[in-house]
Amino acid sequence: MEVRWKVIPSAGLALLAFTALASASPMDELVAAAKTEGELTVIALPRDWCGYGGIIDGFKAKFGLMINEVLPDAGSATEIDAIKKARDTADPQTPDVIDVGLSFAASAKRDGLLQPYKVAKWATIPDAAKDADGHWYGGYYGTIAFEVNADVVAKMPTDWADLVGPDYKNRVGLAGDLASNQAILGIFAAGLSAANGNVGQAADQGLRFFANLNRKGNFVPVVGNLATLTDGRTPILVRWDYLAKADREQLRGKTNIEIIRPKTGVVGGIYVQAISAFAPHPNAARLWMEHLYSDETQLAFHKAHCYPIRLTDLVRTGKVPAEPGETLAQFRGYGRDIEPFFPTIEEQEKAREIITKGWDGIVGTQIQCLEDNGATNIPMALNETTIGQCPIPQ
Repeated sequence: MEVRWKVIPSAGLALLAFTALASASPMDELVAAAKTEGELTVIALPRDWCGYGGIIDGFKAKFGLMINEVLPDAGSATEIDAIKKARDTADPQTPDVIDVGLSFAASAKRDGLLQPYKVAKWATIPDAAKDADGHWYGGYYGTIAFEVNADVVAKMPTDWADLVGPDYKNRVGLAGDLASNQAILGIFAAGLSAANGNVGQAADQGLRFFANLNRKGNFVPVVGNLATLTDGRTPILVRWDYLAKADREQLRGKTNIEIIRPKTGVVGGIYVQAISAFAPHPNAARLWMEHLYSDETQLAFHKAHCYPIRLTDLVRTGKVPAEPGETLAQFRGYGRDIEPFFPTIEEQEKAREIITKGWDGIVGTQIQCLEDNGATNIPMALNETTIGQCPIPQ
């Protein structure tokens, strides 16, 4: 279902839509309709997360709309609950748009909580990262990477198979327990590499990989974090790269952190954008989506260490600037595709079942949650129960 550049007229917009905008471009029409609504309500967008502070201010300055920033530190489940409430009761804090983990968006579509809309840049969003009907689509993502304390580890691993070598005895940890998406997708990524890209075998191969890692004495069965990385207990962490980049900035001048994207088995985790089916400001919501997927905002995501979903298009058109000391080769996956593999919800759920049920019997060790594990420096999460560290009390 194609829903692109569609302006929803209200009683106050009828004449405007019929006459004044008759000769205007679709974007001009959308801007005018959004300005008539006058405002937009967003939810769960911390200003220090993925550059959202600047993105929000840029939208206000460019289009002259007010933005209500509701519950900036809320999680995906809270966002969905807010839409459900709007189905039955008018509320001044009803969100027009949401930013949630993939599984939440898919279930919200099934429950009739989202309305479809396809932005002008629709074709440049990877098919694996969007709903075919336009109910939701990824805005940015992170990838599973190796976060390495280079003050402790002399030889950098470049791929999953390297981690089994003798150089990494008592070196490798997971930044999450088996309740977290971070750990599950880390194990899945290792298996995807071992299975040469065979998705159906990735979970089983991931278990075998970590069993081998454990037999070799290379796997450290604790939930790794910033403390265990810096003190050398887990100097190599399998971790979301955007969290690793935050660690690197926090430790700059104190600990030398290297972040390595493996050559194979590169897996991405998507944050999804969608419009509420009950949005009080539907045209402002559509304009916000156009803003998010513009080159300008996608580059803002990139600058803030979150991979923009349109990265492939931005790289191919020469619009992605290299970071200091780096080149565009970092985005070319060592000769492979720029985009990582984005597992579907069904693939993630199947992998979770296989890994959680098979871990004890195949790998033969339990991952311990250390008392000093903290989650205070971790922003949003793809998972409502954990944030890639230890479970958080609800």
